[in-house]
Amino acid sequence: MSKRAVLEVIALDVADAVAAQAGGADRLELVTEIAADGLTPSPATVAAIRAAVDIDLRVMVRLADGFAAGDPDRLAGVAAELRGAGADQFVLGFLAPDGGADLAAVERVVDALGGARWTFHRAIDRAADRDALRKQLADLPGLDTYLTAGSAAGVDDGLPTLLAEAARGGEPGYEQQILVGGGLRLDHVPRLRAGGLEAFHIGGAARPDGWEGPVSAEAVARWRTALDGDPGQETGPA
Repeated sequence: MSKRAVLEVIALDVADAVAAQAGGADRLELVTEIAADGLTPSPATVAAIRAAVDIDLRVMVRLADGFAAGDPDRLAGVAAELRGAGADQFVLGFLAPDGGADLAAVERVVDALGGARWTFHRAIDRAADRDALRKQLADLPGLDTYLTAGSAAGVDDGLPTLLAEAARGGEPGYEQQILVGGGLRLDHVPRLRAGGLEAFHIGGAARPDGWEGPVSAEAVARWRTALDGDPGQETGPA
């Protein structure tokens, strides 16, 4: 465990962002409408959070629940507005009806990102063929991360897949970092770290009062401590 693990925390507003940074988060995922699994926040929210913290931000580009792209031109326009608000990293992911990547939509949005780094989110966990999707996307500029639980059902079911994909790191389609999220608990961390996973994403686990409450710096700090190798760990859902 010589390499410091990345800890990414979902933030909905400035207060969340400030608390997550205080607790030791390395990066934030900015979203709104968590009941729809995270949609694009307003440019004003992005600008306010960018002014309040100095850690990396990844901003969701997603306008409706589900994994269909909708109107790619509208998505590209939204991405351009977010860049104007100070966003320089992004999160996106769209599936075609056959369960493969909607490559045309993804490429249209990526073109609007201007070379920025981005994460393909948990749409991979709903893909018909994870390996085929990775190879479809392998050469897209800026793609450096997959957010995944290894399974649509969450990390409990996806652990074998996560470990197997980590073991393929560096192969064509597997150069990107795996960011583990979706039902992630602290008791998963030792096995994941031992298997070479180095990036972790939490949402509800940072909020002791649930999604109606704010991010807790203390909850984030418990994750920071666990990822840094302290044996004193508590469990809780992501």
